[in-house]
Amino acid sequence: MSEELLKLEHLSIDYKVKGGYLSAVNDVNLKVNRGEILAIVGESGCGKSTVAHSIMNLLPGGNESVEGKIIFKGEDLRTFSWAEMEKIRGRHIGMIFQNPLDSLNPVYTTGKQVEEAILLDKVDKVVAWQKVCDLFNDVKMPDAETRARSFPHELSGGMRQRVMIAMMLSRDPELLIADEPTTALDVTIEAQILEIIKDLKHTHNTAIMMITHNFGLVAEVADRVAVMYAGEVIEYADVFEIFEHPSHPYTQLLMKALPRGTKKDGRLQIIEGSVPRILDKKPGCRFANRCPLAQERCFNETPGETMVGDEHVCRCFLAAEGKGAV
Repeated sequence: MSEELLKLEHLSIDYKVKGGYLSAVNDVNLKVNRGEILAIVGESGCGKSTVAHSIMNLLPGGNESVEGKIIFKGEDLRTFSWAEMEKIRGRHIGMIFQNPLDSLNPVYTTGKQVEEAILLDKVDKVVAWQKVCDLFNDVKMPDAETRARSFPHELSGGMRQRVMIAMMLSRDPELLIADEPTTALDVTIEAQILEIIKDLKHTHNTAIMMITHNFGLVAEVADRVAVMYAGEVIEYADVFEIFEHPSHPYTQLLMKALPRGTKKDGRLQIIEGSVPRILDKKPGCRFANRCPLAQERCFNETPGETMVGDEHVCRCFLAAEGKGAV
């Protein structure tokens, strides 16, 4: 049985806004085991990145209200001070942010920036630089030593993303959070980055939480999948179970929106409407106003989590009743 590394228990995050509080994340329960890839998938604005930033204690603004537990290796990170979290970031939990160009310092070479993280562990400079070159080779950087002496603006988007992955691996973290790691990359480079992520899992036994809105990436790399909608995890299961037996109407509609590859398949399925901004936590399903199967109780009662299979959780009344397909 795989060792549990990270567990989120009833995590809720509200932001203070004009007129009240915005519910960004609501009652999220997730776990990540060593050596597995968990994909968190959903539309933009559904709370995926907020969950990731809360794990690292990097929520912006300072106007948030957080409830629940973020348990890493048996300890609740929410009880840690800023200084204690500094020791966790990079050393135990690494994070790849969405835009690598924004995350790299333009006045330092890429190798120096990766080396800086390694030197935090009191490593000799010669050894540290050799590790930089080894890491660049590990992430399949062409002409690794030359690229390590290059500035960020001299590299392509795919190369910069490789630098970010090397930087996050430099201190051998046990958990790697990848927030939209292939955004703005062409499909060839995207495939290469995904291969690197899969290799990390096998060679370093790294646990990876990958945040994406692309179900194609999920099918390619994930072991388990959490589907988020309007701040809630509405379905959570093994990747094969999700694709073969999607239970929530939202997940089913997302599957129908995937391109199948031929013109004969006709127009892609669309989901009318958009993700709502929840300013008032009233009873009801958050997907009800867009759901083609919504019933009266969906607008008046909040569905709980239902086990519809082995470690397959769904937040829907129809799933609880064992029926419903879009």
